[in-house]
Amino acid sequence: MKKHTKDFSAIENTNEEQLPVAKRKLHDWTHFAGLYAAEHVAATEFVIGATFVALGAKTMDIIIGLLIGNILAVLSWSLITTPIAVDTRLSLYTYLKKIAGSNMSKLYDWANVLIFTVISAAMVTVSATAVRFAFDIPAQLNWYPTNIWFVLIVLLVGAFVVYIAIYGFKAVSDFSGICAPWLFAMFTSGALVLLPELSLNVVGTVLPENWAEFVSIGDQSIWTGVNSNGEPGIGLVEVIGFGWAANTITHFGLIDMALLRFAKKKSYGLATSTGMLFGHYIAWIAAGIMGAGAAVILGKTIVQLDPGDVAFYALGWSGFVIVIVAGWTTAITNLYRAGLAAQAIFTKHSRRNTTLAVGVGMIVIACFPFVFSQILPLLTYAGLLVTPVGAIVFAEHQIFPKIGYTRYWSKYQDYMHSTPAIASWGLGLIFGFGLNALDIMSFYYLFIPTWIFTILIYTLLAKRYGAKKSYPEAEAKEKEFNELVEEYQEKVAAEVPKTIKDTSLFSKILKVGSYTSLAITLILAINVMFGSDDKTTYNENRELFYSYGFICTIAYFILAYWAMKRGKSKA
Repeated sequence: MKKHTKDFSAIENTNEEQLPVAKRKLHDWTHFAGLYAAEHVAATEFVIGATFVALGAKTMDIIIGLLIGNILAVLSWSLITTPIAVDTRLSLYTYLKKIAGSNMSKLYDWANVLIFTVISAAMVTVSATAVRFAFDIPAQLNWYPTNIWFVLIVLLVGAFVVYIAIYGFKAVSDFSGICAPWLFAMFTSGALVLLPELSLNVVGTVLPENWAEFVSIGDQSIWTGVNSNGEPGIGLVEVIGFGWAANTITHFGLIDMALLRFAKKKSYGLATSTGMLFGHYIAWIAAGIMGAGAAVILGKTIVQLDPGDVAFYALGWSGFVIVIVAGWTTAITNLYRAGLAAQAIFTKHSRRNTTLAVGVGMIVIACFPFVFSQILPLLTYAGLLVTPVGAIVFAEHQIFPKIGYTRYWSKYQDYMHSTPAIASWGLGLIFGFGLNALDIMSFYYLFIPTWIFTILIYTLLAKRYGAKKSYPEAEAKEKEFNELVEEYQEKVAAEVPKTIKDTSLFSKILKVGSYTSLAITLILAINVMFGSDDKTTYNENRELFYSYGFICTIAYFILAYWAMKRGKSKA
């Protein structure tokens, strides 16, 4: 009797990015810890460190407010984004098409291509500023480039970003995993190295004698409570809102379904804490200390410095590397997101091809320095732009089944677009930007009422258009297709050779060596802070850190990359 085989042709002809992630491609929490750590310890932290100074925050408001705000951000990823990502195993771009139809999803995908291409371009520009500083190329202060060498640097830096991003999630994760530990060590070291400079300037000693003196140094030389206009600055509530809202686009906006769909468990959303608590919290505070210390050395204000200035006087030649690498890690992740959004539009093309095409546009945009100077307004408004869409998806996925509505009801009606989804997005934008225009509440918290408002509007409109009806035949077909996808993925997995990991002694030695180089870097930084009795000793220890810290940086990347290549799974 001839064995019956199922017809997988429909699935085989569908681009992989349009299907749920296969079980064999799921990752452990360590991948996400490294990914978020590297992305959110970025070159923009130098800018945001200066922003809090310009906004006139106070020291204790920064220490307490950023802690609370970033914890709220972690909870947002864990409770809102990750459950939907793990349930569906789809990116938001693909999932939105099932909910809102192809017309709205394409409009939204185009918006995301633009947003993430510009963000990625801004990070490439930041990396280029460090190279510019190293080769004494004039600062690019206009909206357009004024030096051909700067353009060439952007092309080279951008080409590397595109090269990594086109290879997909695994390549992005591997690169981030190498960079994350080093970025932690560098930001921490920079704060340790330049805090004595501030202490000498404010209290006349290398080290503050107690916590109260440390807070006094912060209040007098960093977070003074007075903004750049000489007026009282933002308070605790605004700092909390800033920390929470900084990544609205990725958690409340659900963009990070693209990354978290690879998580084995929903609890892995907590891995975002490496980016928030170590990245944003520690890095933002460290950036403020480094910026203020560099400003004292140069006799300028912190807002007059670019990332290259701050990084060099905090870390020496390692400072150039940190600005480049920190820019790369964020640029790569955002270009990956942009490529996914583009692939959701051009479904007949592979994600590699769409990422390459978007990457070329990104490099062109990166040549224009204005994108970097406007990055914070872009992030803020982009978050408010996508929040209503995140609310629509959250309502459909989490709320509708609980109140007796049918999930994917619009798809079951064969609509090219969902009128309730389009109307709710538009009304959500009017509501959110309307609140901003009326100045009713702090801008940092506008995403919350906008999110709630959109959920209510979408739920009411969806009921009128058929969400409360039953579609048993369509639901049966949907279930049958999902089961067929699982069977196909199991079939493919069975054909892939089993793998073993290289756990040889030499690989372990390489890994230990890489972390030893980081430990030496931190010991040198600690020696600068705690081993300096006076100004002269401090300067000597700082120069020692600059020299040997750079050697440790080179050693770390060589050893870590070598260990990663050897440790990769082998057939």
